[in-house]
Amino acid sequence: MSNLNVVAVIKAKPGSEDVIQGALSSLVTPTLAEAGCISYELYRSASDPTTFVTIEQWQSQSDLDAHMQTPHIAAALEAGADAFDGAPGIHPLHPLQPITG
Repeated sequence: MSNLNVVAVIKAKPGSEDVIQGALSSLVTPTLAEAGCISYELYRSASDPTTFVTIEQWQSQSDLDAHMQTPHIAAALEAGADAFDGAPGIHPLHPLQPITG
């Protein structure tokens, strides 16, 4: 079974970028320590400073599901509650061509 690749797109309300950056940055270390987490990278868009993206790789959908229920996810959502511009877009990805290499 192949690993699960995920992209999450998170929008901050204009003027709230630092709040969201802090909330999301607090997720990196504990997420990397989770069972089933292969990689977890946080980015901020160079063309739209209100847009943040995580690029993640998990061993399985159940590992991603468990991640979404962790206390550090709940804390980050609470810390940025009024600063998020809508719900995060979580996108598990299915390859359209065979993965090589």
